[in-house]
Amino acid sequence: MQSSRHDTVSRLIFELSKLPGIGEKTAARLTHFILRQNEDYAQSLAEAILNAKQKTSLCQSCLTFTDTNPCRICSSQDRNASLICVVERPTDVLSIESSGIFRGYYHVLHGTLSPLEGVGPEELKIKELLFRINQHPGQLREVILATNPSVEGEATALYLARIIKPLGIKVTQLAYGLPVGGLLEYSDKQTIGKALENRMEID
Repeated sequence: MQSSRHDTVSRLIFELSKLPGIGEKTAARLTHFILRQNEDYAQSLAEAILNAKQKTSLCQSCLTFTDTNPCRICSSQDRNASLICVVERPTDVLSIESSGIFRGYYHVLHGTLSPLEGVGPEELKIKELLFRINQHPGQLREVILATNPSVEGEATALYLARIIKPLGIKVTQLAYGLPVGGLLEYSDKQTIGKALENRMEID
């Protein structure tokens, strides 16, 4: 009986440790927190995870995670259709939205170029971005490359700039109010807002 309980707890720690940014010690703390709660909490947590997995899909337009298609932002008529902000992951959309500055639309790449890890242009949502650009010629005036200020993020931004600028579209990049090596999802809304306002055109 004791062994069975230990194995169950160990499995939960193991599964939680697979989450990004969660090491074994943090996973153990989360496990012990969950076990100290009542059964209703555990049931609610499990249902929330299953519902998110079963009812969430990619937005047919911007490719963020959503439970409605198109997502709330893409279905809005109050956004500026001449602007598309390109981000690495869905969490970056939430971070930029929290700044309250950007009123255009988004496009999620779902990663960055990383040859060492075997991630090339084909593994990202770049073809979908070009399709959106070509779908409404003359409507889109600017693409903001809001990739993170990392080596991979910079390489991805430069690659995108090279293929978008010949289409006659202005390509800009977030200003470096963002710390080098930092991530959008961990930046405060004031910093993101300033980076958007002071974005720079890519030559």
